[in-house]
Amino acid sequence: MKLKNLVSKRYKETPADCQISSQALMMRGGYIKPVGNGIFTLFPVTKRITAKIEKIIREEMDRIDGQELLFPVAMPATLWRESGRFDSIGSELLRFKDRSGADMVLGMTHEEASVHFVRDVADSYTQYPFMIYQIQTKFRDEPRCRGGLIRVREFTMKDAYSFHTSQDDLESYYAICYEAYNRIFARAGVPEVVAVASDSGMMGGKVSHEYMLLTAVGEDTIVLCHDCDYRANMEAAPCIVNNEAGEIADLEKVATPDVKTIEDLCAFLKIPATATCKAVVYQENLTDKYVVAFLRGDLDINETKLRNYIKAEVHAAEITPECGLTAGFIGPKGLPAGVRVVYDASLKGINWFATGANETDMHYTGFNIEREMGKVEYVDIAKAYDGGICPVCGKPSIYTSRGIEVGNIFQLGTKYTESMDMTYVDQDGSLKHPIMGCYGIGVGRLAASVCESHRDDYGPIWPISIAPWHVHLCSMRADNPDVAATSQKIYDELTAKGVEVIWDDRPVSAGVMFADADLFGVPVRVIVSPKGLKDSTVEISTRDKSMQVRKPVDEAVDFVTGYVTDELAKLNCRL
Repeated sequence: MKLKNLVSKRYKETPADCQISSQALMMRGGYIKPVGNGIFTLFPVTKRITAKIEKIIREEMDRIDGQELLFPVAMPATLWRESGRFDSIGSELLRFKDRSGADMVLGMTHEEASVHFVRDVADSYTQYPFMIYQIQTKFRDEPRCRGGLIRVREFTMKDAYSFHTSQDDLESYYAICYEAYNRIFARAGVPEVVAVASDSGMMGGKVSHEYMLLTAVGEDTIVLCHDCDYRANMEAAPCIVNNEAGEIADLEKVATPDVKTIEDLCAFLKIPATATCKAVVYQENLTDKYVVAFLRGDLDINETKLRNYIKAEVHAAEITPECGLTAGFIGPKGLPAGVRVVYDASLKGINWFATGANETDMHYTGFNIEREMGKVEYVDIAKAYDGGICPVCGKPSIYTSRGIEVGNIFQLGTKYTESMDMTYVDQDGSLKHPIMGCYGIGVGRLAASVCESHRDDYGPIWPISIAPWHVHLCSMRADNPDVAATSQKIYDELTAKGVEVIWDDRPVSAGVMFADADLFGVPVRVIVSPKGLKDSTVEISTRDKSMQVRKPVDEAVDFVTGYVTDELAKLNCRL
């Protein structure tokens, strides 16, 4: 491919509204073009990258006996009503009516479609287990699009679904998929991706993992341990604290004028935040019922844990005069009837708290939950924090990092096969519901994430396994007959050997040519120039600056081919 014929455009300046480096580089480098909010056209260079990612994914899915198919993007709402998700999922699911007035949806995921497909096909235990997968366009009406391809509304995703007749069989296959995902990310050139325990969310199931590329611009918070291999998404990480019981004291109501925050209360009473009990107030989405969550004053609420515990979606409460709650002074004692109360585990075993008295400008000191409120249930609804206790090794060595989710796997169980009445005849003649697993990878997001983690100030540094081309051939002074002839020879011979080459023979300055080459991020660069040809050599370098050599023209093709072959082999890929 000659660069002058490539449908692409590059820019010197970063377009406005770019939030992270990968988005800026992909916009500047002519990789993506916005069409609408969270909707992009992929340029040919990007399509080459995503095609290589898809090839790696297909090879690894086929390696573990996956069978590729293709589900529809648009589906009748009846399928989603069967599973119960048509009503339980919010506005992220795009609903519409077809010309006959029937309710339809655009698939944001395809559990329903997978069950619909196999429930009339796999009706005997002899047909199990199996896994089906697709690489398909999906649409999620995401309210917080950001970072170019990192968080979008329309996206390409590989999703796979496995079906089993026992939990043991699912767990065995889940482990196989776990390792297949490790191979996929290693072959894509990002072995630094880590698997973390996660919350299943709307997908359902009890066991799930997310694959995270650790980066400061990631939208997810990851909880890790300095002293062991513990890793979890913040949404799923337990918050374990060491509490000091403290001395029991009489309950006392004290005036605290204009003291409405934990910080103000600590300053007013001269106590640490660990000796306070704070309230966070929500309302259930469907009923507007108030939910008051109490936790230790130095901790933050984990809304995902709270939702999972109360089994309801919630939003930040609007505290009105008639609701009976006194903003800034809410405590466990004296709450109005009908309010649902949840106590975090961080409060357990502490004898003395300062907390709200449910009266304006008043707080309690010496508050003892068991004494004042009787027996209560404590649940974990707080966020893990730096210096917290590791749930595996028990040391105070927890720390947090940021990450981008590039894949996920779930043990779904029978959530969908039961709701959609999928059964098979077991060996004893009884009807049973298959047990499912689910496995996803966002293709475009992975490409953007690699760009985010493999780059410099001048452009991406693509791993050779997914780079748009293996070699960038730069003809300096292409109007020079010797440069033109030598470049043509190198291009023809490399191409004949299966090496992918983008050839820049435009009549532009060296600065422009090299700036564009940096934005393309191709791993190997071959420079043919009049100066080099004076001694019959060409310059060969790598985009990551790890190599820069001069080779005789007659040796250049074999050297480059050998280098590309070796680098691909390191990632278990080949020409």
